[in-house]
Amino acid sequence: DFSKAMSQAGTSQFQEVIRQELEYSMKVELDKILATASSNELEHTKKDLEGFKKLFHRFLQEKGPSVDWGKIQRPPEDSIQPYEKIKARGLPDNIASVLNKLVVVKLNGGLGTSMGCKGPKSLIGVRNENTFLDLTVQQIEHLNKSYNTDVPLVLMNSFNTDDDTKKILQKYSHSRVKIYTFNQSRYPRINKETLLPIAKDVSYSGENTECWYPPGHGDIYASFYNSGLLDNLIAEGKEYIFVSNIDNLGATVDLYILNHLMNPPNGKRCEFVMEVTNKTRADVKGGTLTQYENKLRLVEIAQVPKAHVDEFKSVSKFKIFNTNNLWIALSAIKRLQEKNAIDMEIIVNPKTLDGGLNVIQLETAVGAAIKSFENSLGINVPRSRFLPVKTTSDLLLVMSNLYSLNAGSLTMSEKREFPTVPLVKLGSSFTKVQDYLRRFESIPDMLELDHLTVSGDVTFGKNVSLKGTVIIIANHGDRIDIPAGALLENKIVSGNLRILDH
Repeated sequence: DFSKAMSQAGTSQFQEVIRQELEYSMKVELDKILATASSNELEHTKKDLEGFKKLFHRFLQEKGPSVDWGKIQRPPEDSIQPYEKIKARGLPDNIASVLNKLVVVKLNGGLGTSMGCKGPKSLIGVRNENTFLDLTVQQIEHLNKSYNTDVPLVLMNSFNTDDDTKKILQKYSHSRVKIYTFNQSRYPRINKETLLPIAKDVSYSGENTECWYPPGHGDIYASFYNSGLLDNLIAEGKEYIFVSNIDNLGATVDLYILNHLMNPPNGKRCEFVMEVTNKTRADVKGGTLTQYENKLRLVEIAQVPKAHVDEFKSVSKFKIFNTNNLWIALSAIKRLQEKNAIDMEIIVNPKTLDGGLNVIQLETAVGAAIKSFENSLGINVPRSRFLPVKTTSDLLLVMSNLYSLNAGSLTMSEKREFPTVPLVKLGSSFTKVQDYLRRFESIPDMLELDHLTVSGDVTFGKNVSLKGTVIIIANHGDRIDIPAGALLENKIVSGNLRILDH
């Protein structure tokens, strides 16, 4: 036992030496990069690299999944409230004064690359020529006009989306919404083999675009604070931010939740509220809220030990998942940021660059900080508050007659008999937005659709109706044209079908 203990001590000592060497090498490389910054880049580059250094230090310290599965418990009953209970309290007469304490923050760092688009994802057209950003501005403008309030919009951009977004913002200069932006950090990608940055200087254009990355939305706390915007908004009397992904079209300002935050029934305010919703089979990978060491904690699939992944995905044990719609007290962000007390697990995201080089990105997720805040709460909201558009399959749903658009908000059509959304799977011929748009002369009627699968070279004519379960599969080399006005109900179409116009 003694020799075993000695060899373990030797191993950990050896690991410690290696860790220190890696950290030293990283510091040397980062100093070299910083030395290439111009005087006007110096300050923010320095802040970025300091933040990265802290993250890298933690990455070297931590090994293996970051949760002890044995400590995970179901959250106590009252720690996740049903939305109906919060809505039942109604709204006070002075809702405008409550709204004036709110800031809407949208996470706008992502590009539209997964849908074959260049530039910020928020500038993709989703409905009647309106982009994600248009709809967001319309929603807030409608609020401000209806209640005579001044709710501002804040966009957290990344270095990938900042320039294009700022150009577009000019078109809202006459709208009744104050719009602010700040940039999330820019961190260097790390070579997987050497654990050193692949960037040699600060530039991030041309061939250096692949050397840098925005480190996930968990970066919001530090970047928001560092930008000075957090202090400015507190000085203006703002108290809460409502944070959500800009591609979640269900994430509108909810007055009942806001009222619950500002006027809590027990008199004790929450610093952090996470909207969760019930899992379906499609959401098995979503992060879930658990009780862990007497605190609410978000557990993501990446943190789960391999042996327990199936259990984590089980819809019966973990019934809810995080929508990433979050309500957070500004004063709490300031307090925790100044104490350096926001604790978020590191997500190690491996990537292969175009040239074949394997790199890793160290990231954090905004919701993971829930355990650092006081008096946190989960609210189990209706599914309609989670309507993300990640693929063209999602885009088809939100463009269809399943939804109606009013003041920038999408609501499920009253003509739909049941509240669930159809399951839509479009094949690889539809992945890019421009290909997808070319394949639909008009968006089909989907009010009575349950399930749609389309694979291969398929096009849809005008005014097609889809009902029940519809599966359309064009074999390799074949093409299927669904003719204008066709009604497909519980049908499987396969092989080759071309209607020729005579």
